[in-house]
Amino acid sequence: MFKKQLAFISAAIALLSSGIAQAQEGSFMVRTRAVYASFENDQRGGLPLGGTTSVEASGRWIPELDLSYFFTPNIATELVLTYPQRVDIQVGGVKEGSIKALPPSLMVQYHATELGAFRPYVGIGVNYTRFTRTHNILGGGASIEKSSFGPVLQLGLDYALTKQLSLNFDVKHIRMETDVKVGDSKVGTVGLNPTTWGVGIGYRF
Repeated sequence: MFKKQLAFISAAIALLSSGIAQAQEGSFMVRTRAVYASFENDQRGGLPLGGTTSVEASGRWIPELDLSYFFTPNIATELVLTYPQRVDIQVGGVKEGSIKALPPSLMVQYHATELGAFRPYVGIGVNYTRFTRTHNILGGGASIEKSSFGPVLQLGLDYALTKQLSLNFDVKHIRMETDVKVGDSKVGTVGLNPTTWGVGIGYRF
């Protein structure tokens, strides 16, 4: 009789522990990352001044805030946010102005859950970049399109430190292109196309 009671108590404790673990595995996650963005700076077409004008974003560290919602343990969506980034305009290697780029992305992700504390994931999504100060090129002689849409590919890993807290590593490649115009005529295309390498902390609730 005592053995049956002990087995029943053990099963109840295991079931309760499982329930608590599931309850603690919340649907929302917030991550903060330190991200290094490396820009491709690809240019095509006859840009102004015989091609001597270059629109360049230098590689830099930036902060990132990410908000995720888990529809299931494996499927999640993530909104990637940061502050507007400065992009310099150079003519013959001399800085002649700058524009601002605000680049939020929306991702859909698949998270593997069979590896214990290790939870790798892959994501695909879309980036929308809003450019401001778009006429700040060649003293107003040239401009760029105000909006850019492009695909995003993502690889990442969450390593669980506790039920709520995790260490995060993340890599994304973002297609980010915009047209350069003189007057109403397109004279070229600039592809910033950053690859971002991030490390951070996630909290799930």
